[in-house]
Amino acid sequence: MIRTVKIEDAASICMIYNYYIENTAVSFEAGLISVNEMEDRIREISASYPWLVWEDEESQVSGYAYISKWKERAAYRFSAEVSIYLRYGTEGQGAGSLLLGRLLKEVKKTDLHALVAGITLPNERSVALHEKFGFTKIAQFKEIGFKLNTWLDVGYWELILK
Repeated sequence: MIRTVKIEDAASICMIYNYYIENTAVSFEAGLISVNEMEDRIREISASYPWLVWEDEESQVSGYAYISKWKERAAYRFSAEVSIYLRYGTEGQGAGSLLLGRLLKEVKKTDLHALVAGITLPNERSVALHEKFGFTKIAQFKEIGFKLNTWLDVGYWELILK
């Protein structure tokens, strides 16, 4: 089931996200996120943009997707960034497609014109998911991040909505 995020989801979302912070280069954050910090992020982001969660068959939050501000400057006000995270081990079951598909339906209710997805490379699954929904690669920054003792590339995919 996919539904709108609630503040009460913060602990589950932290568990999902903190796995990626601690164990992968998918997120460039260096320190784990507290439940209180995640609650603040949920409040701030969902006040302006859609944020959805996926509950598995046991009603456990096992994934989430949201839209957030792309850049601060006024000219970027019709653009946003998309983020999707699934509980580790649940990839490849279709939840990412369900979340992104539903998120794009929600985005069409806004005045947004363009979405951007930043993807740490390599990440074939994330690239395939975004391209399935019409995102196209527009840039790749070489060795832009350093995590897990490795220089990392980040690619950017864009979807023009209107």
